[in-house]
Amino acid sequence: MDRILEKITEEIEKGFTKAGYDAKYAKVTLSNRPDLCEYQCNGAMAAAKAYKKAPLMIANDVIAALEGNDVLESVEAVNPGFINMKITKAFVSDYLNAMQADEFLGVEQAEAPKTIMLDYGGPNVAKPLHVGHLRSAVIGESIKRMGRAVGHKMIGDVHLGDWGLQMGLIITELKERKPELVYFQEDYTGEYPAEAPFTIGELEEIYPVASGKSKEDEAYKAKAMEATHQLQQGNPGYMALWNHIMTVSVNDLKRNYARLDVSFDLWKKESDAQPYIPEMVDYLKKNGYAHEDQGALVVDVKEETDTKEIPPCMILKSDGASLYNTTDLATIVERMKLFHPDEIIYVVDKRQDLYFTQVFRCARKARLVDEDTTLTFLGFGTMNGKDGKPFKTREGGVMRLENLLNEINEEMYKKIVDNRSVKEEDAHKTSEIVGLSAIKYGDLSNQASKDYVFDVDRFTSFEGDTGPYILYTTVRIKSILNRFKEEGGDIEVGTILGAVSDSEKALMLSLSQYGAVINNAFDEKAPHKICAYIYELANAFNRFYHETKILSEENKEQQSSWIRMLVLTRDVLEHSVQMLGFSAPEKM
Repeated sequence: MDRILEKITEEIEKGFTKAGYDAKYAKVTLSNRPDLCEYQCNGAMAAAKAYKKAPLMIANDVIAALEGNDVLESVEAVNPGFINMKITKAFVSDYLNAMQADEFLGVEQAEAPKTIMLDYGGPNVAKPLHVGHLRSAVIGESIKRMGRAVGHKMIGDVHLGDWGLQMGLIITELKERKPELVYFQEDYTGEYPAEAPFTIGELEEIYPVASGKSKEDEAYKAKAMEATHQLQQGNPGYMALWNHIMTVSVNDLKRNYARLDVSFDLWKKESDAQPYIPEMVDYLKKNGYAHEDQGALVVDVKEETDTKEIPPCMILKSDGASLYNTTDLATIVERMKLFHPDEIIYVVDKRQDLYFTQVFRCARKARLVDEDTTLTFLGFGTMNGKDGKPFKTREGGVMRLENLLNEINEEMYKKIVDNRSVKEEDAHKTSEIVGLSAIKYGDLSNQASKDYVFDVDRFTSFEGDTGPYILYTTVRIKSILNRFKEEGGDIEVGTILGAVSDSEKALMLSLSQYGAVINNAFDEKAPHKICAYIYELANAFNRFYHETKILSEENKEQQSSWIRMLVLTRDVLEHSVQMLGFSAPEKM
């Protein structure tokens, strides 16, 4: 289905052509002065130079050629040569009826769907999720859903950190606490226990203790490094412990991600890339991409156009050990082999920009990816407290994500109970749904690359540019539709008629932008554009609602038209919030 701007542009192109001017000047945009007009065309200014004519004269020529057009309600030329337009009510209502009949509500589907991989998790196992993991999960999940909405094959990968020193630290601390466990008996040949010798709570306590010891005790750190080495060499007891750590930790991660309504298609790990490393290193050496520098194996990735120093990408340290670079490059090799993606998007902290520049350049230079494979770094800013510093607990520590969710849900529960619009038994479930909207909308309404202030009071408000306000508007529409059905009405009957008020036409024009907004938001990987759109749409609906007596309207054809428009507004809002990663309850 064509976007409404494309349809209007087609009509203006006819005017330019009929008046003797090139149709390329006929581009139409939304008006930046909605108090004056709905759409505008500034092409006469660009055409003036080519045709050596005053832009106002060209604009008037075009307007004369548009006479009798059934798309434009009014069109006028304004100095120095703007063409200002308002479109007919019938044209808008026809567009909305076509949009309502379309399976995708006017969202253009990709002609050549791509396979796009998203790396948007990255937590280390054996550690709880904290607020630092929030943005990658929330932004990545939204982009995955947006991509699917426009027809691409999106593959989300959590990419767990499971193969570094933290494993050796946990194994070493376990050995000190429980040396009698069979995992530490070198001569043990039996089956290892099916149950882990620890709970998730114990595991999360063990790691920070072990980490603290390693910083103060060199001998302890050496033991941990040796345990890491033995694990990576396949020590059977350590491998069995590693499997326990993975099972217990991943189950807990899945539970917490589920609370965020974030899911991954793949639960891949750093260790999955290990088998690809030897062959990759050999390839880099044999083909002259990598060379030794002070004992380390590196690939030069600087380019002549660089305005700042880009250090070489290190593949192996001087002792032969691999690094994050090595694992990430091997993961790219694995992804190309198993999934052959057209694009890989990394949703990570923007402070890792230089690191990913090195990795991407190395992958391209060494032809680890196809020439037409896109590698995208989507760097996000910091989530800060009201003091402008990275968000912390009241005690000054890093807040667990689980605790943040609990705090938000508690705040929403109080507000919902005070509002008394939901039965007590439903209040907790509703508070979780609305609380999630507060967190996700609060994050996504900001441009991803920018830092933002996480303000619990503002984000949980039912007024202003917030998730709860969007959901409150959606629930209001659902309530009207339910009452209409209770009174014997059928919400599927009727068509949308031309607007009878300015507020109705404003709502209709806002609805007509939906498809273009979604396509543009995905193209730019910008969920904040969907947030801005639905906030404007919610405002337009509420203005219309306060001015219009829908359920008491006696003209049944007019009432059916409004009901159909409410159904479309509900669907647009629900599809939009679904792309942002949350949903609307039935009542609030």
